[in-house]
Amino acid sequence: MRKHFIGHLQTNKAKAIVEVFDVVQSVDRLEAGLALARAADTVAKRLPVLLQVNVSPAERFGCAPDEAEGLAEALRSQPGLRLDGIMAIGPVTPDREAISRAFEVAAKTFGRVGGTTLSIGMSADWREAVRAGSTMVRIGTALFGGRDNP
Repeated sequence: MRKHFIGHLQTNKAKAIVEVFDVVQSVDRLEAGLALARAADTVAKRLPVLLQVNVSPAERFGCAPDEAEGLAEALRSQPGLRLDGIMAIGPVTPDREAISRAFEVAAKTFGRVGGTTLSIGMSADWREAVRAGSTMVRIGTALFGGRDNP
């Protein structure tokens, strides 16, 4: 079983993340990528990562689509990392067209960045993600149910 880390990456946690997880889906800035690369080097591991791209106005993390190619190049220069593609989180909205437009931006960015993995779509928007070319969807809510929010 491969364990994927998804979430905002705190650089001071990079070593623990590299030791526990097999893939990091949320590299959103160079500083985070460099911290992971250093940690991967210390344990002689080549860590697969995805570049998180921000395609949603409500999302707080992710690099801008027009900055993705430059960040991807910088990450690919790190021997401890293997950039496999991109991850994006769609907008939280009932507007299916807005979700589709956001995923199209992610797919176009993936086309420029390259790789094998386009991780877009979750339980509520997987259909739009698959139509946009997603190769990986995250369906935790469909499998485990929603979270209780206090």
